[in-house]
Amino acid sequence: MLDFSIMMQQGILVLEPQTPLAKEDFSGPNIAADAYLADHAQLRGVLIHAKAFPGWKDFAGFTTHMRFVREHHKKVARVAVVTDSPLAEILESLGTHFISAEVKHFPYRDVEDALDWLKAAHIAGVPD
Repeated sequence: MLDFSIMMQQGILVLEPQTPLAKEDFSGPNIAADAYLADHAQLRGVLIHAKAFPGWKDFAGFTTHMRFVREHHKKVARVAVVTDSPLAEILESLGTHFISAEVKHFPYRDVEDALDWLKAAHIAGVPD
């Protein structure tokens, strides 16, 4: 299960994975991101908030996740990975090579710092 919400005024998509990610988990976030992007040049950020990364239910979950990233990463200014998972450092490093968004890791307890960092991102075409 992937809980999600979109902070419309701030342009931030919040993703909170609870269980291993399945193909179906990305339908809601995909619709929400696309609806926001229909009226905006880009998302200010994506906040991924999980105590530990739950992984994927199966290969379909993994490929759907990668498709979601591929279809949206050029329209996201920043990604905050807020977790205590040791994978976070790897994701932060890999993110700089594979996606256009700036990626930063925050400890799980520092979700407010992560939100502040995302809110400070410049949205293309919108003056600060």
